[in-house]
Amino acid sequence: MVMEPLLKIAVLFFFLHLSILVNSSPSQHLQIINAERRIDLNSHIIKVYLTLKVENSGTSPTSEVHLAFSPAEAEHLAVVKAAATTGKRKKKTYVPLDVKSAEIPDGPNGTKFFVITLLTPLSKGESITLEVLYILTHSLEPFPVEISQSESQLVYFRDSAILLSPYHVKEQTTFIKTPSARVESFTVVEPAKRAGSELRYGPYGSHTPYSYSPVLVHFENNNAFAVVEELEREIEISHWGSIQITERYKLVHAGARHKGVFSRVEYQTRSGVSGASSFKSLLAKLPPRVHSVYYRDEIGNISSSHLRTDFLKSELEFEPRYPLFGGWKSTFLIGYGLPLQDFLFESPDGRRYLNFTYGCPLAQTVVDKLIIKVVLPEGSKNPAAVIPFQVDQHLETKYSYLDIVGRPVMVLEKRNVVPDHNIPFQVYYNFNPIFMLAEPLMLASVFFLLFAASVAYLHMDISIRKS
Repeated sequence: MVMEPLLKIAVLFFFLHLSILVNSSPSQHLQIINAERRIDLNSHIIKVYLTLKVENSGTSPTSEVHLAFSPAEAEHLAVVKAAATTGKRKKKTYVPLDVKSAEIPDGPNGTKFFVITLLTPLSKGESITLEVLYILTHSLEPFPVEISQSESQLVYFRDSAILLSPYHVKEQTTFIKTPSARVESFTVVEPAKRAGSELRYGPYGSHTPYSYSPVLVHFENNNAFAVVEELEREIEISHWGSIQITERYKLVHAGARHKGVFSRVEYQTRSGVSGASSFKSLLAKLPPRVHSVYYRDEIGNISSSHLRTDFLKSELEFEPRYPLFGGWKSTFLIGYGLPLQDFLFESPDGRRYLNFTYGCPLAQTVVDKLIIKVVLPEGSKNPAAVIPFQVDQHLETKYSYLDIVGRPVMVLEKRNVVPDHNIPFQVYYNFNPIFMLAEPLMLASVFFLLFAASVAYLHMDISIRKS
């Protein structure tokens, strides 16, 4: 009958779909013997240090451990790192592990997952200790949302006293560190204890997978909520001996909005009290051996900057034209030059490559949108970027002085960038040195033609003669 083949196909498709779901789901044979979380709220960039002791209580080995995040955490998640540890204290060693996002369709309440891949499968009865670091941005809510110049900034932090995990957790503790001892209120989930600027939730006993116990902490945080809404960095390579960097910033104070009038007299006379959550200076950590540094905005050059250089680093401390309070914005530009030999190299296969640092040079800053444009010399071919994390890439063409076919531009774009993204990246390309002669030959040809034209003009007789 016709129905029998269709029935077989339907059954086969069902078992295939079921197999995919089982293989993509977290292993229920794993359990967490002990979990310890330490949440650092000293900055507007939240760092969470998670220590997990994972045991395989099943019969088959597994090489994956899943991490679960609530939808709110996943939306503001900037970095997830993991390492396997052995030993204790000073003798402890760390082995970095690969961490990737995982699509699991049956996660409850929109839970998002990341999967940690172990170097060797975890056999029956074996355990492993994992150290996880994840970083959250835009996760502190100012309350009140508006403050005057003389008020301190208070914020809310929302989380769970119990670790959200797809596994059974036998014992766990959560520590929350605030910038100061001023904690207005916090949710009590017994046992809970506060000592100075630290809150401790737990230790808690056995909890089933996906357990959740919401907590709310209301505390003082007057650190600078410096957020770069957009940063465009242009790295222009010249094989004649230099690299020119141009950085365009759109900066905002993302804390509680300022209300009322601003008094500069009060701000200067009551320094540290008036405008406690504002900031008037920023620190940019630049590469060593910078030269030709400039700092300007739409009005023109700004002289309130100080450059400190040595053989290892360069630091540019600068002030915007006015201090930034909550909701205030500033747009400015920083530019500098670098020696070519410090950042451009040749690979064994003959390709040239730029080795530079990704991320934003401003300390303790979140970048909502970072665009890096690497402008290669005219005549460069086959550009390719090597970056240790996911970014959006595409190619453009830029025309500069005396260009004929234009310069290839490798564009790298990423959102939600934090200081932990300040990692070296490379851009490889092929280049024939003959193209370095194009512009000098063009200039020489123009001068020769002008000279020939002037000689011809001087020898021309254009006077009117009588016949």
